[in-house]
Amino acid sequence: MEKMTIKETLGFIGSGNMATALIKGLIQSGAYEKEQILAADKSKDCLTKAGETFGIRCCASNLELALESAVILLAVKPQNMRDVLEEIKGKVRKDHLIISIAAGIPLKMIREILAIDLPMIRVMPNTPALIQEGASALAPGPFAGEKEMATARKIFSAVGIVVEVEEAMLDAVTALSGSGPGYVFRMMECVVEAGITVGLKPDVALKLVMQTFLGAARLAGESEHPLPELRKMVTSPGGTTAAGLGVFEESDLKGIILKAVDAACRRSVELGQ
Repeated sequence: MEKMTIKETLGFIGSGNMATALIKGLIQSGAYEKEQILAADKSKDCLTKAGETFGIRCCASNLELALESAVILLAVKPQNMRDVLEEIKGKVRKDHLIISIAAGIPLKMIREILAIDLPMIRVMPNTPALIQEGASALAPGPFAGEKEMATARKIFSAVGIVVEVEEAMLDAVTALSGSGPGYVFRMMECVVEAGITVGLKPDVALKLVMQTFLGAARLAGESEHPLPELRKMVTSPGGTTAAGLGVFEESDLKGIILKAVDAACRRSVELGQ
């Protein structure tokens, strides 16, 4: 294969779980060839593992990666973002596309540190991207046009579904789908414990709960019926489901979930400040 040009290269600064999920999805889907992908990471172990697993090029520094990539994807912890941006500052070009998946870091901050106007897109993915079942929200900056958004859609569609929102909505997205897997896992834990309480063996309860959540989600996604109608279809008057849902209503399950999402949203705002 011919050597890829800079115009075709995608560089990951950070090679942790989310970055490797994206790299895996991009290669498996054929969206990018392994030769087109570069990575840099302060953790040599993570970088070596990514290189050996996917056959991508590992850069000695973030600066080297910036010089040789057309798209720079910032997959670092929020507390490390300033140091990374200061390192590549001055080498970022106006024809670069910057994509950030760092929670709570506004594009305005990235622009101020880099001191250059260029296309930037902020993205909030979630952990099911690890199995190519993620949900990612894309928020373009003022200099990102359709060409740049198409590139971002190509990248994140490789690991799940993609929606587009204004950056101001990313705190809400973080609270809903970013934190959402944690809510679901906690609910699953509770239902497993409930199954054990009524007499099921732990392994049986776990298998039933996992398939029930998986099956219900797939049914909701593939059915022509809205969620309230699906709920009614499985709820016979005076039946077992009605008895269980009655407890949910008495305990104000809706109110609890609304408060949980609101708390997560407010925390996301705080972290961004």
